[in-house]
Amino acid sequence: MATNPRIEPIERVTQRSWDDWLRFMDAIGAADLDHGQIATLVHEELARTGTESAGWWAQSVTVAYEQHVGRRLPGQQPDGTFQASVSRATPLTMAGLMERWTAFAATDPEVRAAAAGEPRLSATERRMHWRSRAADGYEVAVASEPRTGGKASLVVTLTGLPSPEAAAEARERWTTLVTRFLGTV
Repeated sequence: MATNPRIEPIERVTQRSWDDWLRFMDAIGAADLDHGQIATLVHEELARTGTESAGWWAQSVTVAYEQHVGRRLPGQQPDGTFQASVSRATPLTMAGLMERWTAFAATDPEVRAAAAGEPRLSATERRMHWRSRAADGYEVAVASEPRTGGKASLVVTLTGLPSPEAAAEARERWTTLVTRFLGTV
């Protein structure tokens, strides 16, 4: 099995070796549990040991375990679909980035061809979203997320893809769109 890039950060943050996590999984009977049951028990263990962001790390440990035992491929979600993402830093503010993306998406023929229907816009203090269903049926979420110095990153998340190959194709398509967009910034 190839080395899982999730393992090193898990070991560092949880201060527990991957072999120790595998022994923990055996002790809780993880082979016979579903994703939610495993994540709950891992969360309880991480909360007990005082790990910061225990919920997030519980998901990371659970997904790494599922990949380790062959239940899940990289990028695969619990429902069996796949996810891909593209992320780029920009010199724009969070609001400025979303304003520019929205204008670009409304007029760019490739974005209009890739996205079906009218996009939905939403915002919180932490991020702004442009969401649409892709013409191929998967979901597209384009987020403007804050960075240091008042700048923002553009993060495109593609969910509901049917296969690793479809995820790779969608990532490639949206990487090209994001690269072209950033050329206008």
